Amino acid sequence: MPGEPALEVRDLRKSFGRVEAVAGVSFRVGAGEIVGFLGPNGAGKTTTMRILAGIFPPTAGEVRVAGHDLVREPLACRRAVGYFPEYAPFYPDLGVQAYLGFVARMKRIARAAQAGAVARVLAACGLDGVAHRRIGALSKGYRQRVGLAQALLGEPPILLLDEPTIGLDPAQVVEMRELLAGLRGERTVFFSSHVLAEVAALCERVIVIARGRLVAEGGPGELARRLGGRRRIVLKVDGPPAEVAGALGAVPGVLTVEPAADGFVVEGASEAELARAVGEAVKQRGWTVLELRHETPGLEEIFLGLVRDGPHSA
Repeated sequence: MPGEPALEVRDLRKSFGRVEAVAGVSFRVGAGEIVGFLGPNGAGKTTTMRILAGIFPPTAGEVRVAGHDLVREPLACRRAVGYFPEYAPFYPDLGVQAYLGFVARMKRIARAAQAGAVARVLAACGLDGVAHRRIGALSKGYRQRVGLAQALLGEPPILLLDEPTIGLDPAQVVEMRELLAGLRGERTVFFSSHVLAEVAALCERVIVIARGRLVAEGGPGELARRLGGRRRIVLKVDGPPAEVAGALGAVPGVLTVEPAADGFVVEGASEAELARAVGEAVKQRGWTVLELRHETPGLEEIFLGLVRDGPHSA
C-alpha cells in the first residue's frame, strides 16, 4: 500500500486479567480506504476499535494512527480520529444542534469556527430538519446520523465506526450506506458491522477476526479464492430440466447440482475444468447453453468458512 497508512497495527494484544481479547492482530488501512471489520460476537472487534480510538491502551504491540504512535503521541492520534461507538453516549434532553455544539467544544474546535463546523456536519448528515429537536425524541435512524455527525466534527481524516447500522430498519440502513459511501476518498473509514451485505456493498477490502486473531483480509473474491473449497458456476440450458440435471450430475468433478432461476447452480472443484466439462456434456446431447458464468460465493459463506476454519495465508 503506497504512502503512510492511515492505520497500522502490529502484533496488537489486549488482555483483561487472564482473558486475552486481542491476540496478536496486525493489519494496515490506507488513506481514503473504506474497510470493513468483521467477526462474530466476542471476536475482539470492539476492543480493537477502542484501542484505535485511544480509549483502551494496548497490552502489547504497536499501533500507529495517521503516522503517530498511539502510546507516545496519544493526543495527536485522538485528534486524527472521529469515533462513533456502538452505543453512543447521547444526551437525550439536548437538541441536536446544542449537542453537536457541546461536542465541538469538547474537541477544542476554535470558538469562532464552532458554528460553521456544526452547520457543515448537520448538512452532511441530513440533520438540518431536526437540528432543534431533542435527541431523545428522534428515531433510531436519526440518532445514528447524530452519532456520525459528532464523529465528523473537526474534520478528522480517520473515522472509526463501531456497528453504525445496528438497530436500523432496511430503509435506514440504505440511508446510512449512502452517507458512508459519500465519504469515499475524503476520509479513511474503518467500520465494524454484522450486516455482511453492507460490508460487501461499501468495501473494497475486508478484515476478518475470530477468537482475537486475524483470520483473513482482502476483497470478497480474494477471500473466496484463499478459502479454497468448491467452485460454482451458474448454467442455463435449452433442454428438458430433469434430463439436464441428470446429465450435469454425471459429469466427472461435479459435486452438486441445484435448480435455480430457470437454470442450475453447479459446484465442483475447479472453475475452469468444471465449466469446460459441463459445457461439453451439454453440447454432446444437442442442447444449447444459454448462459454459463462463474459465481463468487456470498460474503456470508466466505465469512462463516473463515471463522470456522481459522487463519488463511495469502
